Amino acid sequence: MRKLIYHIAISLDGFIADKNGNVGDFLMEGSHVEDFTQSLAQYDTVVMGRSTYAFGFQFGIKPGQPAYAGLKHVIASQSLDFESSDEVQLIKTDIAAHLQNLKTQSGKAIWLCGGGKLAGHLLNHRLIDEVWLKINPIILGAGISLFEGLQKPWALPTQECQQKSYENGVLLQKWQL
Repeated sequence: MRKLIYHIAISLDGFIADKNGNVGDFLMEGSHVEDFTQSLAQYDTVVMGRSTYAFGFQFGIKPGQPAYAGLKHVIASQSLDFESSDEVQLIKTDIAAHLQNLKTQSGKAIWLCGGGKLAGHLLNHRLIDEVWLKINPIILGAGISLFEGLQKPWALPTQECQQKSYENGVLLQKWQL
C-alpha cells in the first residue's frame, strides 16, 4: 500500500501559514530547501486543498494546471470549477474515499502538501501514514493550523521520530503514525 505523507513547513507555534495564508516568513534558503527538493523524487502524486492550490494562482498557475511538474495532482475542493485531466484531478466530494482507493493502487508515495483543514479531515479518517515537519525558527502568533478540525487528540510514539537539524535553525522531524 502506498503511503500518504504530510510533508510541510510549520512555525514553532504550529502554523503552516499566517492568518492571511502567506508563507513569506518561512526560511526559503538553506540546505533544508535542497533536501526538500530532492525528497520530491519519492512522490508521484501530490494532494492539496483549495487554498493551497489557489496559492499558486498568484504565480501564474491557472485552474486545472499542475503546480508541480512531473506529479499527478489531486485537488480537494467544492468551490473550484475546472475540467479534470490526466495531470490534475478535481475531487469535489468524499476525498477520504478517493485517497483510500488511491493508496491501494501501485505507485510511489503520495505527498499531502496542505492545507490544515484537509490534513485534519484525512487524519480523522486515519489516512495519513507519516508527518514530516520542517519546523522553522519563527513564531507567527496566529494563522492556519497544521491540523484543523481534529475529532480527538493524537499521541505519537517518540521512538518513531527521526530528526535532522540544519545550520539555519530549521528542524526536520519525520513521524510515523
